Amino acid sequence: MFKKVLIANRGEIALRIVRTCKEMGIKTVAIYSTADKDSLHVRFADEAVCIGPASSAQSYLNIPKIMAAVEITNADAVHPGYGFLAENADFAEVCTEYGVKFIGPSAEHIRKMGDKVTAKKTMNEANVPCVPGSGGLIPDLETGIKLAVDVGYPIMLKATAGGGGKGMRLVWSEDEFEKNWNSAKTEAKNAFGNDGIYMEKFIEEPRHIEIQIIGDQFGKCIHMSERDCSIQRRHQKLIEESPSPFMTDDLRQKMGEAAIKAGEAIGYEGVGTVEFLVDKHRNFYFMEMNTRIQVEHTVTEEVIDFDLIKEQIKMAMGERLTGDNYIPTLHAIECRINAEDPFNNFRPSPGKISSFHSPKGHGVRVDTHVYAGYSIPPYYDSMIAKLICRAQTREECIKKMNRALDEFIIEGVKTTVPLHLKLMKNEQFIKGDFNTSFMNDFDLEE
Repeated sequence: MFKKVLIANRGEIALRIVRTCKEMGIKTVAIYSTADKDSLHVRFADEAVCIGPASSAQSYLNIPKIMAAVEITNADAVHPGYGFLAENADFAEVCTEYGVKFIGPSAEHIRKMGDKVTAKKTMNEANVPCVPGSGGLIPDLETGIKLAVDVGYPIMLKATAGGGGKGMRLVWSEDEFEKNWNSAKTEAKNAFGNDGIYMEKFIEEPRHIEIQIIGDQFGKCIHMSERDCSIQRRHQKLIEESPSPFMTDDLRQKMGEAAIKAGEAIGYEGVGTVEFLVDKHRNFYFMEMNTRIQVEHTVTEEVIDFDLIKEQIKMAMGERLTGDNYIPTLHAIECRINAEDPFNNFRPSPGKISSFHSPKGHGVRVDTHVYAGYSIPPYYDSMIAKLICRAQTREECIKKMNRALDEFIIEGVKTTVPLHLKLMKNEQFIKGDFNTSFMNDFDLEE
């Protein structure tokens, strides 16, 4: 059992980890920037250490400062949450060198799956279906143009170190290739310091469906079913649900087996997510693997009644997996509540929350670090809460979410609550008839 876990993150995920650690009898250390001194994760952790000013580079991304906090508090484990350093192999390596357990996979696994070209090569070797493409980095423009003809338009150019939609360009024909190639490389270089680009066939009308997996230190890996993350804007997820309304028993079995193959191929330890694109004919293709807990892990927790953070910590402590694959018997939907104006090009809306009332009732869960009087800083991701509803059926779940959103009061800043209310009333969404392009044609008028 760990005695003390330092949480190398902020906001709702840091508070989420604090809660589970307390239930497990583990002491917690919160780190925070000067901008986050009033956040709830700081208040409820057993200890808190300020590690720098608001800038992420000088605080939440500053490995020497975080390790100094580990040392002065005598923490014996670090939980990275998601974002920031959660998939930073160097950070995992430094923790190991310091004799501190990184609650997550090894640095080797993070590197292997973090680089998308290497990940795809690993998945091909494990016989996990992959999207046709370049099979590696494209060395130059001329090679890219020739490959695109072989793969067949439309194609997608992707940054090998990408994430959050950065360094991605959709190319429909050869005369668009050079312009998109140059802009993708420039954006990738600016965002990640790496302008490596690879190519994939663009899958039309795709669903974004991911499989939650968990692996122990003894080579066993199981899956905890799927989440549908197809409702997204600019590759950023807005709504997640489980089970997917597009899923069949046969497809779930095949995708689950593929996800386990992916985990076992690298001897994966801890929780992770294998993400797939699924075309309209239910052919599925490996997209990427996230070697961390995800924002939407709560959806899976609600349909299988499992604390995934607790399982993640148990795997890091060397416990063995005892269960088998899990199939959901309930339905859950998560709405990400961001401090943004959804009807004004999603403009960020930092500022002071003057009034805050979270919805309650059977099957309603709110994960948040904010409260009335809290000032949302402008320096970080704009997500301020996650609203998760659980019910016996999808139809009941949508009705419950409608009620909960209507009851969610956040005043003083703009939020995405009105957008989610509009989505829950959309006939296509209610029917489950959507794909990753759904938001492209959605009416974003108040």
